[in-house]
Amino acid sequence: MIGRASIVFLALLWALAPLYSAAQPIWPNSTWITATPESLALSPTPLETLDAAIRTGHYGNVDRLVVAKGGYLVLSQHYERNYDTISAGHSGALGCGYQTCTEDQEDDPYNYFHPNTHPYYYGRAVHSLQSVTKSVAATVIGIALTKGAIDSLGVPLLSFFQEYNTQRTDPRLRQATLEDLLTMRTGIEWHEQDRPLDHTNTTLQLEQSEDWIQFTLNQPSDAAPGERWVYNSGGSHLMSGVIKSATGLHLDAYAQAHLFGPLQVLDHHWKKTPQGFADTEGGLYLEAEQLAKIGLLYLRGGEWNGQRIIDESFVHAATARQVIRVNSGGWGYGYQWWRLDRNDTVVWAALGFGGQALLVLPAHDLIGVVNAWNVFGARTRNMLGDFLDALILAATD
Repeated sequence: MIGRASIVFLALLWALAPLYSAAQPIWPNSTWITATPESLALSPTPLETLDAAIRTGHYGNVDRLVVAKGGYLVLSQHYERNYDTISAGHSGALGCGYQTCTEDQEDDPYNYFHPNTHPYYYGRAVHSLQSVTKSVAATVIGIALTKGAIDSLGVPLLSFFQEYNTQRTDPRLRQATLEDLLTMRTGIEWHEQDRPLDHTNTTLQLEQSEDWIQFTLNQPSDAAPGERWVYNSGGSHLMSGVIKSATGLHLDAYAQAHLFGPLQVLDHHWKKTPQGFADTEGGLYLEAEQLAKIGLLYLRGGEWNGQRIIDESFVHAATARQVIRVNSGGWGYGYQWWRLDRNDTVVWAALGFGGQALLVLPAHDLIGVVNAWNVFGARTRNMLGDFLDALILAATD
């Protein structure tokens, strides 16, 4: 029988648990330990204001909002959306919606309008991450590097693709390294951000091809490696080939063994290309709280509950401004990770089409995740800046 003194002691221990997190780090298992924002010195008001705006539809189709600090989950909101109704009648280059498709189109994993596969995968809790996938795939590259399966990031990129036909490959690409690939500076000509989402967009062409790796290697170059940054999803997909060549395993299997397994990510889905490779440009689905674990892994320098997952030097390099300025907003770019520094606050970010974001604020030991699916053409306010502001205000008010 537990006495009154023991009950008081346990209650006090629970109340003070966040104070011990620096000396004794808190680690999620399959689920997170929860805490209130106030117990972790976070102001709840900015997060409550953001939540209220989401519920009014201010930011369109937002599906999930998650915030974690110090290893504790402080906010996890679900927003119910009926994507049968939302997608019905929509048709175009990105696909066709509910009761708008022929039967074979409904289950096409690259039909971005139909609710069978987007945003949730056949009704499961796992949500399409789109290009957040790139940051997770780069993490897997870091694991292979840490384990010695990859010698260094200075290895020639094409050394991983010796079984492919490189007769059409631009000779300049032979000088590209794995690090050039990770920083999107291979020199491959790629039209993604400078084209509409139609048949002229190289990424849509990639997703309609039979062999994504060969398609990418066949593209011309318009710069020398390391010379110019260009957003290139085909280059990101080459990470899948790199892992297969280096480890003998497909990237999704290697990630399960060395990333998702140790982090106890119990449910995920990874789309496959026609050649059976994991789609590392945008094919990963995770539940939002599980995605937040990737942020915590980086916050903890690549260590997870006493186990070294990624070398700390890779974490620092991946989240550094390897490319100083990639757009008019002054964003930087690392190893498939963005730098969105705001108001003198360092921000590491993984971002994806439709409104996916994993935000990490290392100075505040703070993680934010949002899942959304704003792909149907309605004009809505972009939530990213307001979410960043809310996280910073919550940590500094």
